[in-house]
Amino acid sequence: EVRLVESGGALVQFGGSLRLSCAASGFTFSSYAMSWVRQVPGKGLEWVSSINSGGYTTTYTDSVKGRFTISRDNAKNTVYLQMKSLKPEDTGVYYCTKVEVMGSLVKDHYSFNEFDYWGQGTQVTVSS
Repeated sequence: EVRLVESGGALVQFGGSLRLSCAASGFTFSSYAMSWVRQVPGKGLEWVSSINSGGYTTTYTDSVKGRFTISRDNAKNTVYLQMKSLKPEDTGVYYCTKVEVMGSLVKDHYSFNEFDYWGQGTQVTVSS
C-alpha cells in the first residue's frame, strides 16, 4: 500500500520559515519524481514544485522561486519542502504527491492527473 504522510505545517508570521516533510512507503521511492501541490483558499489547487527521482533536478512555480527549496533523501524515503520568506498568499494545505510515471525526468509543470497518490495534507498558515 502506497502511503504519503506529510508533516511540518504550522502557523508562522510573515517572513518566517518552515520545512515540510513527506514520508513515503509502499513503492520504490527512488524511481519516481515527487511533487508538492497546495490548496489555496479561494483559488483551488496549485502545483508548487517537483524533484526528479535522483534529486538533482528541481522545478518550481514562479511565485515560489528563490524562496522554496525542494529536496529528497532516497535513503530515508522522504521528500522535503524548505520554505523561506513566507507570505500570507502561501497559506494553504500542502500535499505531497507521487508522479505516476516511473523515471528520472521532471517537468516544469504538471497536470494534477499525472499524480497517482496524494498525502493527507499539512496546513500552512502565514499571518500578516
